[in-house]
Amino acid sequence: MFRPIVIGDGCWIGANVIILSGVTIGRGTVVGAGSVVVKDLDANSVYVGNPARKIRQLEG
Repeated sequence: MFRPIVIGDGCWIGANVIILSGVTIGRGTVVGAGSVVVKDLDANSVYVGNPARKIRQLEG
């Protein structure tokens, strides 16, 4: 089943990131290169890894 991917304003998504269907990436979020995003990501945060995990909260 296909569901839309929603990417908030001001996000930075690194090279070779995989984002599964139905995921929402919050505004101002950074996703490190090579990460695999399997669930919704909080706004203004930094995520890395497989599966992507939060390593830092950004101001904003």
